[in-house]
This record gives sequence, C-alpha cells and structure tokens, in this order.
Amino acid sequence: MMDRKARIAVLVSGGGTNLQAILDAEKSGVLHSGKVTLVISNKRDAFALTRAQNAGVATAVIGKKECGGQEGMEKEMIRTLEEYRIDLIVLAGFLSILSADFTRKYDHRIINVHPSLIPSFCGAGFYGLKVHEAALAKGVKVTGATVHFVNEIPDGGEIIAQKAVTVEAGDTPETLQRRVMEQAEWIILPASAESVCAEIMSRKE
Repeated sequence: MMDRKARIAVLVSGGGTNLQAILDAEKSGVLHSGKVTLVISNKRDAFALTRAQNAGVATAVIGKKECGGQEGMEKEMIRTLEEYRIDLIVLAGFLSILSADFTRKYDHRIINVHPSLIPSFCGAGFYGLKVHEAALAKGVKVTGATVHFVNEIPDGGEIIAQKAVTVEAGDTPETLQRRVMEQAEWIILPASAESVCAEIMSRKE
C-alpha cells in the first residue's frame, strides 16, 4: 500500500519550538499531506527529543562526536533517513551546516526556517539571537522569517515563504526573537511543510 502522506524527518538541536509548531499543525489539520515520523537531534540533551517522544514520534541522536566527524554523522543520518523512508527533511533550529553532498542528495527535499527576511541578516554566522541582534543594531523597522529550500550555501536556497514582523520600540533581541517565532516562524514553517509535502505526494501518484 502506498503511503498517503509524505514522511517527514525534523532535525533539531535545542528546545524544539518549531518542531512543536509542526506537531501542532499536524493535530489541527494545517499539515495533512505529511506526517512527522522521525526526529533527529545532534545533541543528546535537546528538549526537542522529549517533545517528539511525548508525541509518539521516533527519535535518534546523531552527532559529530558520536560519529567521528561530519562525514560519519551525515552517513549515519542518510542510513537512518532511508530506514524510515523519509520524503522531506525539515531543519528546525538544527545548528550544524550540512555538506554539499548531503544537500544535493536531498535536492528540494530539505527546508529550513530562518529568523529574518532573506537576503537580510543571513548566511554563515547568522543564527539564533545573532540574527535579531544584527537586525536591531541596523535599526530595521520590519523583520520576519523565511522558509527556504536548503542547498550547499547557508540560507542560499530558493525561498518558499516569507512573513514580515514589525520591530517595536524597546525591543530586545529576546523579545524580537519571541515575536518572530509566534507571528512568523510557527505559521510559515508548517504551511511550507504542507505545500512541499503535497507537491511530493502529487509526484508519487
């Protein structure tokens, strides 16, 4: 029998708030063409693993240290992704750059959410709070989030969705980070996962 839903793996490194947004979207029906079947963390103590377990999703810890470096880590990841017959990989706060070989293998099948309106405040070195610190230092009035396909260039793949968020007077990197998550990331990441899953499934028919 053919799977009726695309099988999603979410790659995480930390708390897993974006993972939670995807799991919630699955529950509410926003995400109905795909199903989270695997969560991989490169950090053993990531709270995202607990979120996955609470949702009954299989988990794996695959880090550079355990695998003797980047190449070993990616080899083990590919083996695990194939074992679970994964169709789409979602990077949700995954703090490890993937090699060109890896991204080519999964061309147009890896998506990432970045906490700015690309091409602003993106690329190597821009992650987490650093993005919001840079936006505030520049004095921008509008920021937001971008979901894009992943290629070998950090934040360089084609854009799937963007949503703008207003910068408010008195914002700190932390308050801005929270607002960008709530008003942009948690909305466009599940919606983008849905549109890419629907596309993957239409090609399978």
